Amino acid sequence: MVVSNKLYYHNGIMSITMKVFLGERLKELRVINGYTQKDVAQKLGINAVTYLHYEKSQRQPTLELLADMAALYDVSIDYLLGIQNT
Repeated sequence: MVVSNKLYYHNGIMSITMKVFLGERLKELRVINGYTQKDVAQKLGINAVTYLHYEKSQRQPTLELLADMAALYDVSIDYLLGIQNT
């Protein structure tokens, strides 16, 4: 179930809208910071292909990794998920 830009779970699965927001925000922040996908993957301690899947909204990171992503870019998890715009 998706309503507006808020995070909703249906049967324990993050909504498609939130996954797309996450991928878009990750790419936007990576480019703004001048990082390559490989750079970000190394900083997060994950495989570059795995990171690519997050940007393309093909996989969902764990909550721990999501927190690490937010810390890397100094933004909130809510911003990464599209719940907040700042």
